[in-house]
Amino acid sequence: MEFSAQELATFLNGTVEGDPNVKVSSFAKIEEGEKGSLTFLANPKYEHYIYTTNASIVLVNSDFTPSSKIAATLLKVPDAYVALASLMEMVDQAQRERKTGIHPSAVIAESAKVGANVFIGAMAYIGENVVVGDGCTVHPLAVIGESVIVGNDSIIYPHVTIYPKCVVGQRCIIHAGAVIGADGFGFAPDGEGYKKIPQMGNVVLEDDVEVGANTAIDRAVMGSTLIHRGAKLDNLIQVAHNVEIGENTVMAAQVGIAGSSKIGNHCMFAGQVGIAGHLRIGDKVMLGAQSGVMRDVPEGETVMGYPAFRSKDFFRSYAVFGKLPDMYRELASLRREVDELKNKKQ
Repeated sequence: MEFSAQELATFLNGTVEGDPNVKVSSFAKIEEGEKGSLTFLANPKYEHYIYTTNASIVLVNSDFTPSSKIAATLLKVPDAYVALASLMEMVDQAQRERKTGIHPSAVIAESAKVGANVFIGAMAYIGENVVVGDGCTVHPLAVIGESVIVGNDSIIYPHVTIYPKCVVGQRCIIHAGAVIGADGFGFAPDGEGYKKIPQMGNVVLEDDVEVGANTAIDRAVMGSTLIHRGAKLDNLIQVAHNVEIGENTVMAAQVGIAGSSKIGNHCMFAGQVGIAGHLRIGDKVMLGAQSGVMRDVPEGETVMGYPAFRSKDFFRSYAVFGKLPDMYRELASLRREVDELKNKKQ
């Protein structure tokens, strides 16, 4: 597909600086841009590439002011990164061939209800009393257990397992190998062993949730493990039983959340964050990579470190941490001087 700068500006409600008729047919990173490609600048540390890139069009934020001449045509938009996502989504949907139909090797229970315009791939399994909504895609070897509900236009990738009685909203995407609704890790000490606590609840994914590859979301002991609308979970995340994740919260890979913790709306968690059980994380909280959170975090705070605390205090502490060897040597020297003074007085 080919678009001119002016066509893209109309689609994105942006403005063109340069040749409005220049055309592009591909996307590229700014440092690898070639003639006929579109790229973007959202992070200031990549600005130097905009003066040398061979890309024909560069998406930039509306407030961007170049410090020297740029050969490419600039397309100014309120948020270059969001605009890029919109363009890539448009092109992806136009190019993607959406399949429909049910493969003859798929196993679908007689009591299951399958909507219109669905695709169910080879050797997928649809259990008793399952409801699969209109426009859904269930890829090969996915397993959907009994009494599961899958909302309209959701995508279930290969080897996904959805345990019985779980609920998947509309337009959800569950990537390969994810497990939705396995038993929560519940065991009661019983003498020298442990007695398993039955996990009687389920998992509910609201609309527009995306779950990464090999992520596990455990079913609740009672009630529901709840992932609210628009939340995005990366690959290899562990969400324990009875956790609640707020709307439009995003989490990078290898985050682990222990049981019954409640996460607010619009939070951002970097990779390998660990959250202890029964905590409350407020709205719009940001957690730095590898943070170990062992206390409640109020709304709007940014914390990091292990144990996690406010980012400003963390950076101050880290600056001191690097000086500790010198401080230790200085302290040892001062102790020797004090001891010598004491000995002289005696």
